[in-house]
Parts: sequence; C-alpha cells; structure tokens
Amino acid sequence: MRMRGEIVGYKEEEDYKTEEEEEEREMVGGGLPESKKFVVVGYALTSKKVKSFLQPKLEGLARSKGILFVAIDQSKPLSDQGPFDIVLHKLSGSKWRRILEDYRLTHPDVTVLDPPDAIQQVYNRQYMLEDVADLNLSDTYGKVGVPRQLVIEKDSSSIPDAVGKADLRLPIVAKPLAAKSHELSLAYDKFSLRMLEPPLVLQEFINHGGILFKVYIVGEAVKVVRRFSLPDVSKRELSKNPGVFRFPRVSCAAASADEADLDPSVGELPPRPLLEKLAKELRRRLGLRLFNLDIIRELGTKDRYYVIDINYFPGYGKMPEYEHIFTDFLLSLVKQKQ
Repeated sequence: MRMRGEIVGYKEEEDYKTEEEEEEREMVGGGLPESKKFVVVGYALTSKKVKSFLQPKLEGLARSKGILFVAIDQSKPLSDQGPFDIVLHKLSGSKWRRILEDYRLTHPDVTVLDPPDAIQQVYNRQYMLEDVADLNLSDTYGKVGVPRQLVIEKDSSSIPDAVGKADLRLPIVAKPLAAKSHELSLAYDKFSLRMLEPPLVLQEFINHGGILFKVYIVGEAVKVVRRFSLPDVSKRELSKNPGVFRFPRVSCAAASADEADLDPSVGELPPRPLLEKLAKELRRRLGLRLFNLDIIRELGTKDRYYVIDINYFPGYGKMPEYEHIFTDFLLSLVKQKQ
C-alpha cells in the first residue's frame, strides 16, 4: 500500500483508478465525496510539536474541510515529495534552511510557512524585539514598548559593570540568547550577576501583577489568553533576597489564569484594537504569519504594555479553538491564490 504522501495531491479523487488506491483514498480522505479537492499540507515538525499540534481533533476537522496533513520525509529530497499546496515547518539547522530556501525558489506556487530567514530573527533574542521597539506603538488604546535590555556574549565577571553602565534597574531577568530555550533567571542584586552564564540577554524586570498575556497570531486571526507569570518584586524583597533564582519557563498551560478571580486592573485583557494593530504591523515587519507575543501590563498603569518575548509557531494546541482558527487560515491561503 502506498504511503500517504505518495497518493495525495491537489487532484481529483477520480484520477485514482486501482482498487488499492481507492482503499487508500478512503482511509486518508475520511470518506469525503468523490471529486472533492484536497489542500495538501506537508509538515516537517519535531516529534514533540507533532504530538502537541497534530491532535486527532485537528486532523479530523481538517479532513472534513478537505485538508490533508502529510509528513515530509527528511531522508528524501523535498522536491520529490508531494505535490504540496502548503509546507508547514519548525525544524532547526542550516541544512534544513537551505533545503527550504531552494524549495521556495523552485516551487513558487507552494506556500511555505514561514520563510526561514524571517524565522531566524525571532530565534535570537538580541534582535527579536527590534521591530517592536522601532514600531513604538502608541495610540488612544495604549502604548506598547519593550523592556530596556543588554546583550552579554561572554565574560560573566563583566556583567555587573555592564549593567551599571547601561543603568539597568534591578532585579534583572536573564534569558539565553538563543530563543529555543525558555529557561530564565532573576537576579536580585548586582553582585549575583556574576553567577549568570553568557551568552545572555538581560532585561529590566517590570512588575506586572504576576499576569502575562499570550497573544497568538495565525494569519490575520488574533487570540489572547491569560497566563500566570513571575510575581512582583518589592524593594523590601530586593534587599532581603540576594542571589539568582532560576525558572524553567515563565508560563505553561497548567498556569492558565483565564478562570482565576483577578483584580480587574491586573487581569483585564489589553484592548483588542491595540492588539490587532500590533499584530498587523509585526506580521508585515517580521514577515511571519505564525507566532505569538508575550505581553505584560506595567503594574499601576492602565495602558502601558511591554512585549517581552516573541515565539515562532508556538504551542497552538494550548490556544482555545485552535483547530477552527488554523484550518480556516490554511483554506484562506489557498483561496488567495485562486
């Protein structure tokens, strides 16, 4: 029996004549009517991403809408596989980037989500937030900026002096320069900064009521959820808690704050017009369609927001109604080409 990727394409089902192909078509097509056209999405994802993203509910809904997800075999030339309408990917390494760039040049009719070069920018925290800072978004709904930050590439002994020269306020959040790691540290005093391990990005910590807003972007769709974050730090705590505290990551699905009884000044979602304007501008500037923003509101303010992280192809499986949002997005990509 043929593999899935060998029989599905953007073709009429009636093209397949043999009994074996008929059986295979019924298996992957989910009993779709004959003459039904399929949108074929080739995916190259890590096993962890496949498990979290390609959940049965998503694949079932996609099939009912005429979308088929087909695994890309990384041991074979990409041009020999398909044909694909869309290529969905999240793999690392310069070799894969070259393969994908070559494929984009030779298959201009295939939508690649997203361009490898554009993705690289948000994989490096030194450059990740540049477009947000340059945008300097401010309107009647609020102001969006980024925390003051400093890049330390080596020599941990130089960190206290560098922080002093940059006039960064304590506490300091330290994040690995490579955005693939979600670990972070919180340094409470100047002397403990030497305990950090470069290469790092150091950001001023901004009290935000312990709540973070995850803003998911899927094409033009914008969805925001609340997550518990690091707790606020008082001046008293700064003086009594010297050292560096390490955290595996700021937020996770288990830390959802959507159902929590929160003070409205802390838990109120950012204004939707502000988020939509921000998402639109960053889609254009970053050249990406699949990403999310981690946003905080400065404690004691109503409209002062900071983007503290950008993630490419985040954990959409944690986003409410992601199956409908994502499948609608995939169909819209094909419709735009017709």
